[in-house]
Amino acid sequence: MANTTNRQIVIAARPNGKAQLSDFNIVEQAIPSPGDGEVLFRNLLISMDPYQRNLMGNASSELPPIDIGQPMSGPTVAVVEQSRNANFAVGDHVVSWSGWQEYGLSDGSDLQKIDPEAAPLSTALGVLGHTGLTAWLGVSKFLNPKPGGTFVVTAAAGSVGSVAAQLAKLRGHRVIGIAGGPEKVRYLKEDLGLDDAVDYKAPDFAEQLARALPNGLDTLFDNVGGYMFEALMPYFNHHAQIVICGTIAQYDFPDAPNGPNRLPELLKSFLYRFIEIRSFALPDHLGSHPEFLAEVGPLVSQGKIKYSEEFVDGFENIPDAFLRLFDGRNRGKLIARVGGTRARHQATP
Repeated sequence: MANTTNRQIVIAARPNGKAQLSDFNIVEQAIPSPGDGEVLFRNLLISMDPYQRNLMGNASSELPPIDIGQPMSGPTVAVVEQSRNANFAVGDHVVSWSGWQEYGLSDGSDLQKIDPEAAPLSTALGVLGHTGLTAWLGVSKFLNPKPGGTFVVTAAAGSVGSVAAQLAKLRGHRVIGIAGGPEKVRYLKEDLGLDDAVDYKAPDFAEQLARALPNGLDTLFDNVGGYMFEALMPYFNHHAQIVICGTIAQYDFPDAPNGPNRLPELLKSFLYRFIEIRSFALPDHLGSHPEFLAEVGPLVSQGKIKYSEEFVDGFENIPDAFLRLFDGRNRGKLIARVGGTRARHQATP
């Protein structure tokens, strides 16, 4: 192994509102050597996800922040370089949770082997990984709507929302996606086959929403929260079901916005319409991954669930690419290629 240093992208400061490039540093550490029972792996693909803003601190989140000077946490796809663990061989491909660094060390308990011939490696971070699992959990385990109702997905062009929307469509619902910009609206309607899509960035957003929801909504898969949730409140039908998957609109702000306390109004609205609202945390349900793969894996291979991936090349470009997640510049799953793996990681059409 010619390289002797491990580059890491670490938290340099707690953001004040939106994350900035200055909140990150790139540092170099010595590559660790595996001890008995350990595995040294080299990261090939690194995931970038909105929840990682929560891990930086000063966010609207119950997640504990990463210590200043520590690498950003998150999933990666890696190849085993050295092994002193009988369960892993040099050359094995694995999913790790080693975060934004070039090398990682593990006792193997947190590594998941993957077959590079079964599907593009990148899918293990997206549609067949934690984002796909998140969508499947929300739709399959925390919602139980009757087919034929109106099912709304916010951030529907994102890596989680797009899978949730397609799963809902396959289950017989009328699916409305909300996303930002005409290209994302086109993608949702023409590529993913949703019944309608609404552009929240458009000046006539309210009118578009009214046209798309003439009979209200029965189910909401919410990734946004904040202003988006409030815009949808008038459309909740009696006995509507809501699952809150994320609140990306509020990640940058640890405190509620100034203004009157609307909690009594919200509770009254939910009470008299008998609305059910649930939320979940992915780490509590990782044991469902085999069941998820058994259902979604064939749907992906058959082209019944489509997915979009956006790649950034170069380890040093990760922080800038990460900031795209919060201004609508990306579509689909955002992944950094850092290990010379370009040819094997293109999304299937």
